[in-house]
Amino acid sequence: MTLFDGITARAVETPRLTVGILEREGDDPATPPDRTLVLIHGNVSSSLFWQELMLDLPSDLRVIAIDLRGFGSTEHAPIDATRGLRDFSDDVHATLEALGIPTAHLMGWSMGGGVVLQYALEHPALSLTLQAPVSPYGFGGTRRDGTRLTDDDAGVGGGGANPDFVQRLIDGDASDDAQTSPRNVFRSGYVSSGYTTEHEDVWVESMLTTSTATGNYPGDGAASPNWPGFAAGTIGVLNTMAPKYFDASGIVDLAEKPPILWVHGTADAIVSDASFYDLNHLGQLGIIPGWPGEEVAPAQPMVTQTRDVLEAYAAAGGAVSELSLEGVGHAPHLERPAEVRQALLQVIGYVGMAADPAPPTEAIIIPSSD
Repeated sequence: MTLFDGITARAVETPRLTVGILEREGDDPATPPDRTLVLIHGNVSSSLFWQELMLDLPSDLRVIAIDLRGFGSTEHAPIDATRGLRDFSDDVHATLEALGIPTAHLMGWSMGGGVVLQYALEHPALSLTLQAPVSPYGFGGTRRDGTRLTDDDAGVGGGGANPDFVQRLIDGDASDDAQTSPRNVFRSGYVSSGYTTEHEDVWVESMLTTSTATGNYPGDGAASPNWPGFAAGTIGVLNTMAPKYFDASGIVDLAEKPPILWVHGTADAIVSDASFYDLNHLGQLGIIPGWPGEEVAPAQPMVTQTRDVLEAYAAAGGAVSELSLEGVGHAPHLERPAEVRQALLQVIGYVGMAADPAPPTEAIIIPSSD
């Protein structure tokens, strides 16, 4: 792995599997939980994506980035998608137990945001930062209120993966020769068109750590009588977010509600009310033929669903803030690191904030009912 100066990697043995983590040189293992931050990456990525943010955070925090199973340097164990994102969240919990960390602040990106929500449903957390998170109702196949469009989640899951993209992951393709190369998917899907970086090779390297073994990415599919002819399978990454398996809207009912920060960009191509990764939206655009219409197969309003659930969370007594970044894509921590850093320090209650040089954020507090 390409590690930045000041970042170290090691393996953590847990009863479930061997987990790869990144840490910062000099971080104190005795740091209390209220100064410990755990970072969870998203789909087709790894902990490598967090390195810039890790190095930018104050030195008296302990910062740990965990590789999910089938990504980075973590064991490529198969994923039981019928458990939703629980295999991932259980792995995170086992890792923190092995490290002697009873609770911490959690930040999850994209699919990792769903992992963080699932974790909070089952274990105590001090705060949750959700960056471009998957909707609390999963990815694809639901109406605004979370109700499923079909009983088999048609158009959702492993069957929707682009086979050429999968093959290029298998081949370790780091070129920009095709639209479906990981590098071009990064450029078109992960960030906005104006983003440039000297670290693009590292981000592509991270994507190429994705395991395509059976039970990992993308997962299987099932035949469906409903458009577009396939439905969610039972194993692998993409099926974990099928709405019949994953629903984290229950955070609204948590007795102890950790504060939540929601960070997202307005130019996100992946998590959006008009996502270019939602087959129903592609059908509406005529990119996939035979779309049966708005009544049968509407696009999933992912951002609106997240806002609805977080507003309900606030109305039930939880503290929620939102940082919406104009023109930013799916990776705000790469494109607007100063604002993301500042908002993150606010939600974790970092006492050294007054001396922090980052500019003030434009975070909006979602009001509670009080």
